[in-house]
Amino acid sequence: MLAAFEMDEILYELREHAAGLNAGRWDYIFSFIKKLRSRPDKLLPDRAQITMSVPFMRAYAELLVKTCHRRGAHAIGGMAAFIPSRDPEVNAAAFAKVRADKDREAAQGYDGTWVAHPGLVPVAVEAFGAVLGERPHQKDTLRDDLSVTATDLLNTDFPGSVTEAGVRTNVDVAIQYLAAWLSGDGAAAIYNLMEDAATAEISRAQLWQWIRHGAVQGDGERVTRAMYEALRDEELKRLNAGGNAARYDEAAQILDSLVLAEAFAPFLTLEAYERL
Repeated sequence: MLAAFEMDEILYELREHAAGLNAGRWDYIFSFIKKLRSRPDKLLPDRAQITMSVPFMRAYAELLVKTCHRRGAHAIGGMAAFIPSRDPEVNAAAFAKVRADKDREAAQGYDGTWVAHPGLVPVAVEAFGAVLGERPHQKDTLRDDLSVTATDLLNTDFPGSVTEAGVRTNVDVAIQYLAAWLSGDGAAAIYNLMEDAATAEISRAQLWQWIRHGAVQGDGERVTRAMYEALRDEELKRLNAGGNAARYDEAAQILDSLVLAEAFAPFLTLEAYERL
């Protein structure tokens, strides 16, 4: 997260080696929570509500384009995490969201982007092709119209709420990802999304922060240790009922050690490595 305040310095120091910077959204959200975890005024809502249009995300995404292009470097957009399914309705809705996301990046001045699945490449190519035409990049888009301050980079004032569904999803995804990681997969397709360490980090970091600060849900109920434990037991029972050999119980133990600890662990993999 602090890198957003030092983009110029990073590009200067790596000037002989860096081709540009990438707006990695999931890593950035995790880093933002991690750095500001002790600030109750910086509690974030459910992960699904933290889009690229909320103030602090939009600010860093646009500043990245301006900074890179001022120094002649490439600005690369974030990953579209959707994994195509066999359900045409699911695909249609997801592809529309991916297209809107890539249209936004191209309009903001990004030179390229990336996706989690090759099936999304045509969507990204079409979106960027509509803006780039025959040009290989748009580094001539300097965004001189843009002014981003430190206040903008820290602005979490936007509509959103913590919900039981959001708490449950964080528990569910974190357990599934950790189980996959323990089985040797660093990235796992969960609910048609490519989840990696960064998204699992968001899940456990939000749980830790919500419990620590007693985040108030939209219905007025606070997120507590007891709530977390009840939802964890429900999700663990559901996952184990699937009858596969996944290491869900171990994953839940790791999640407990991260979420219920007094101190915030720097990375979930540090604890998980002890299980390998």
